[in-house]
Amino acid sequence: MPERRSAREMLALVADAASFTELPPPLGGFRADGPLSWEGYDAARAAAAERTGEDESVVCGTAGVDGTRAVLIAFEFGFLGGSLGERTGDRLEAAYRHARAHRLPVVPLVATGGSRMQEGMLALTQLQRVARESALTREAGLPQIAVLRDPTTGGGWATLGAGADVVLALPGAQVGFAGSRVRPPDADPAAYTAEAQVAAGSADAVVPPGELRRTLGLWLRLLTSPAREAPAPHALGAPALPETGWAAVLRARSAERPRARAYLDTYFTRRVAVHGDRCGGSDPEGMLCGFGERDGRTVAYAAQTGAATRPAGYRTAARLIRLADRLGIPVLTLVDTPGAANDAEAERQGAGAAIAEVFGAVAAARVPITTLVIGEGGSGGALALAAPGNTWATPDSYFSVIAPELAAAILKRAPEEVEATAGQLRIRPQDLVELGVIRGVMYHPGP
Repeated sequence: MPERRSAREMLALVADAASFTELPPPLGGFRADGPLSWEGYDAARAAAAERTGEDESVVCGTAGVDGTRAVLIAFEFGFLGGSLGERTGDRLEAAYRHARAHRLPVVPLVATGGSRMQEGMLALTQLQRVARESALTREAGLPQIAVLRDPTTGGGWATLGAGADVVLALPGAQVGFAGSRVRPPDADPAAYTAEAQVAAGSADAVVPPGELRRTLGLWLRLLTSPAREAPAPHALGAPALPETGWAAVLRARSAERPRARAYLDTYFTRRVAVHGDRCGGSDPEGMLCGFGERDGRTVAYAAQTGAATRPAGYRTAARLIRLADRLGIPVLTLVDTPGAANDAEAERQGAGAAIAEVFGAVAAARVPITTLVIGEGGSGGALALAAPGNTWATPDSYFSVIAPELAAAILKRAPEEVEATAGQLRIRPQDLVELGVIRGVMYHPGP
């Protein structure tokens, strides 16, 4: 079982030394034994307070986190299982309002078993209060980064945890909507872990406790320091344009050509990854998404890796673009795919709807989006990521309505006619400039 830390121990773990200032708890009386007159509730609260030194299940305040100021919400699991009641809701609401008033990001450090049974439905409705405060904070353009501790279950996971923009978790933490006492008896406990939630695309990363302050601080800096624009990267591969359409195809498909990771490593001094589509899927082999630092400011990125992009990859990219847009962070997209995955499983996973999400996110974005085609630009699965009017290409890339082989097959041409078909499609970078499809070619800067 992972180590369980108290609220104050978690605050000491993530906050800079002597930087935490607790917010005063909202005023308000309490009815004897709570709103349901639950016999023994007052005694249980008194015992919890004596045991933990806290008078409620959350401690809220402001602090520096590796140099960036934020509102911290630390749950005290030792106080009635970190459960949410009316007074918890009061404190959470006050913390979010303070964050909006002072333009601060919010960091919930979650450890909770869910809503407090001794307060019945009034406790459960606190989730609606929390969801509203989170939504208002999102609309205000302020980031929310949750840290999942052991355990994070019930409504706390379904609001403060899963509802955050970025979800980090401590190793081995129990994470799931169903707590251990309410699951089916044959449920696999491995499915209710932080690691499983990352694998399912519901959380972004597992972070060891010793790295939490530094990692959280980097996320906070990146999400609160937007750049003005995302300039297109220089090409890293071939210096000269291809002579024929088929030559462009062969260059783009070459195993020697630089791929997305090489471009991201060159473009950013450091970066963090957004992982998963929050719908049960991820596509780490086909799509890389996240935020990176360039010249001291932040640019978001969604980069295809050269593989066929799966529906979860498109949904992750759409999530990234929408988040960047809310936070005012410009976006760089790198196009490199033979096309969207077209197998039966991709169809069952909603390939069309996922691609539509990306088209919509790009079309609706208010922040600058810059696209560089670095390899294969295969049909609509590539075009979805391309910024209208601000797409560039490298000399070792092509962009086509369809792959030349498939075009020849549809036109009932012989296999030996594929090369000529590639030329007719006018897919070379210089053809795309002439046609007005892209703005220009980005060349290698030279030695």
